[in-house]
Amino acid sequence: MNNSEGTSEADGPAGGAEVIARLTTAVDGIREQLHQVIVGQEEVIDQLLISLFSRGHCMLEGVPGLAKTLLISTLARTLNLTFSRIQFTPDLMPADITGTDVIEENRATGQRELRFLEGPLFSHIVLADEINRTPPKTQAALLEAMQERQITVGRVRHQLSDPFFVLATQNPIEQEGTYALPEAQQDRFMFKVRVTYPSFDEEFEVARRTTANVIDSISVVVSPEEIIELQNLVRDVPVSDHVIRYTLSLVRQTRVGEGNLPELVAKNLAWGAGPRAVQYLIVGAKARALMHHRSHVTVEDIQALAKPVLRHRIVVNFAAESDDVTSDDIIESLLQSTPAQEDELANDARFQAIFAS
Repeated sequence: MNNSEGTSEADGPAGGAEVIARLTTAVDGIREQLHQVIVGQEEVIDQLLISLFSRGHCMLEGVPGLAKTLLISTLARTLNLTFSRIQFTPDLMPADITGTDVIEENRATGQRELRFLEGPLFSHIVLADEINRTPPKTQAALLEAMQERQITVGRVRHQLSDPFFVLATQNPIEQEGTYALPEAQQDRFMFKVRVTYPSFDEEFEVARRTTANVIDSISVVVSPEEIIELQNLVRDVPVSDHVIRYTLSLVRQTRVGEGNLPELVAKNLAWGAGPRAVQYLIVGAKARALMHHRSHVTVEDIQALAKPVLRHRIVVNFAAESDDVTSDDIIESLLQSTPAQEDELANDARFQAIFAS
């Protein structure tokens, strides 16, 4: 295999074949359990699992009735993880999700003392349902938890569960009474996954199942300890310098005002993606490679994850909105115009300028 694709399987992590077998066995088992309840949505499920094994968080966006909440709750059942569902509402306060100190009387001594009462964030999987329904101060209560796996109440830091996985849902069509997530909040999510309408055959099966007495029998596939171990194994997957340079070339082309940018980007973007996008693209590509029975990362892995990683990290301007140009349109254009081969990328003057900026 040439260097434009990555390292050879022999150069992969120790026991590469065993690592692939362990992760793909877990993934296949999870898919099998999910499909007892969920019809179709293969790409959504794959991206959820990549996010899980990459230690990332995921935002699902789709119209009501597409089983976003059901998918997440079923996933928690297959993983034997504790699960909390938070319905975000306009009157929700930060302490309602993080927890708070309460005064409690010690019956043995008769003295009053402070005790921390844990909120729903103290679970392995947290569903932030309709996250844009609550004001920014409550949305911001998730920032520390998602980045550092801890929350601070007063002067005391409280460690959260491990693994810790935040899944948020948004309704893209109903904007009355909603609060758009700030860019800093969106950047904490590894993926923004679009949940679309099912096909005719899939919707036929949904109608058949949900209008009859069908009882699922969801089984546990992996334990929390096994998930942590698989997450560590994903990090050991090698990635070539060329794949890293290709990833940088995609992300750095979104940064307005830096280097020789494509006309479409300069005209339609107000803000580009930061370094966290590069990190998530690479670690997500590692998980995807293992899921596709490879112990090395290729450019195709990066391309497959570019839209869910970048679509919520680039901000289109008024000109783009007026011309109906979306973030996905810009990402697709960059994927088409960026050379995948190492020699083409190295010899293109435009990318030399981008790398030098």
